[in-house]
Amino acid sequence: MIQSMTGFGKSLIQLPSKKITVEIKSLNSKTLDLNARIPGQYREKELQLRNTIGAALVRGKVDFSLYVEVTGEETAASVNPAVVKKYIQQLREIVQGDETELLKMAVRMPDALKTEREEIDEDEFASIEQAVIEALKEINTFRTDEGLALEKDLKQRITNIESLLKDIIAMDPDRIAGVRERLRKGVAELKENVDENRFEQELVFYIEKFDITEEKVRLDNHLSYFKETIESADSNGRKLAFISQEMGREINTIGSKSNYAPMQQLVVQMKDELEKIKEQLLNVL
Repeated sequence: MIQSMTGFGKSLIQLPSKKITVEIKSLNSKTLDLNARIPGQYREKELQLRNTIGAALVRGKVDFSLYVEVTGEETAASVNPAVVKKYIQQLREIVQGDETELLKMAVRMPDALKTEREEIDEDEFASIEQAVIEALKEINTFRTDEGLALEKDLKQRITNIESLLKDIIAMDPDRIAGVRERLRKGVAELKENVDENRFEQELVFYIEKFDITEEKVRLDNHLSYFKETIESADSNGRKLAFISQEMGREINTIGSKSNYAPMQQLVVQMKDELEKIKEQLLNVL
């Protein structure tokens, strides 16, 4: 079973005085690339959250966002009376105005409000961790559903390559016979007497250069291994990508050795299917 690296998960928790929203989205990437947006008061817990997310998602370009909305009367900011009074006093020296207007101006000045650093409430953070776990479950479900669609497409393309390989195997005897016939015609056109035994030896040696038996066997093995790997319990996009590279080597060698237009046409179709497989594997976990 394979998983996609694309996914989205969201979880919301309502505390007595806060609403906390967790969002996690991921796209494909060669490694785990985690970007976290967390309010300053929770920064000391960032590494712990990163470890939880990294263990669950393994790979991908991941954006993690934690939003905190205060819904009750609780606030970490308070007026700094001494600073505000000083500002009002200075403003009076500059301009005569209503006390209310001067106050409005003063509270906008730097340091008019002071923010007390809140200690993290462990019960609150436990709720946040649970929200992260719920969001991770949702994104992994999304990834699994996407993986099923990818798996179906990959299996179909492997089947297509297998079918083309069968056509190549069936065509191979005619290809060799054609090569042999072309060589004989070429010698006949020279109108030279040749040693038949020597000619046969040279013919066998020449045809051996175009033999694709090993490539056909290896490609068939790679196709079987790909199907076996895609059915394994773990999603392993890197392993599948490596197998696809090996398949490409064998297909390219068959194409270069074939020296036969109908077979080369089949090779082109196999290459097309393989390129589509490689594109899909970029998004497999």
